[in-house]
Amino acid sequence: MAAAYDPGTSFGRWVNEIEETAIAILLALMTLITFINVVLRYGYNTGLIWGLEMTTFLFAWLVLFGVSYAVKTTANLGVDAVINLFSAPTRRIIALVAGAICIGYAFLVFKGAWDYWANFANLPQTTGRWFPTGFEEMRRSSYRGWYEVVDIPHPVWLKWIEPLMNEGEAYEKIPRFMPYFILPFGMGLLLFRFIQATVRVWTGKSQTLIVSHEAEEAIEDVKHMNAGD
Repeated sequence: MAAAYDPGTSFGRWVNEIEETAIAILLALMTLITFINVVLRYGYNTGLIWGLEMTTFLFAWLVLFGVSYAVKTTANLGVDAVINLFSAPTRRIIALVAGAICIGYAFLVFKGAWDYWANFANLPQTTGRWFPTGFEEMRRSSYRGWYEVVDIPHPVWLKWIEPLMNEGEAYEKIPRFMPYFILPFGMGLLLFRFIQATVRVWTGKSQTLIVSHEAEEAIEDVKHMNAGD
């Protein structure tokens, strides 16, 4: 059975609150923008030109936040019918091997996410095909900080970014490196959560990286909640 996530410390609880609040805000903004667009389209034959693109970016942030959050709370669904045929020590070894594979995968995706985002953030990409061996040498001609999104206007309160990223030139739309930042951040967080989950298995605080028998556990949770009422 998967272990429930327990932050353990006040700092851990604080970080957990930030993550859950961010996910709730992203979902709320997606719902609000979509609702406003529907009202404007069918009620006034107009709409937010940037609404669809903004919702797309918010959804991407929500998904990538949710991926690492699911690992942290062992909420990923999995089939354990074969694993349960083995003894507890063997299941622990299988879980550790699975954790090592997940860490390696997350590391590769994190490298790719950094290299993709760096192309828009005036930062060097890593060298090496599979594992980073260093950073590429940057030339000013290779800066791509001027790349903009398609529809979302650049707000006045972000004008201070222009001299830092666009040599003082004004942005008409927000620069791409801003919404794309979720790629390295989300994959870095995923890598960190996989390391945490594997360490929990190693130390015996958890038995698997997945939640098993989720239907039965959900029913039991409902029974306990009703009994408490």
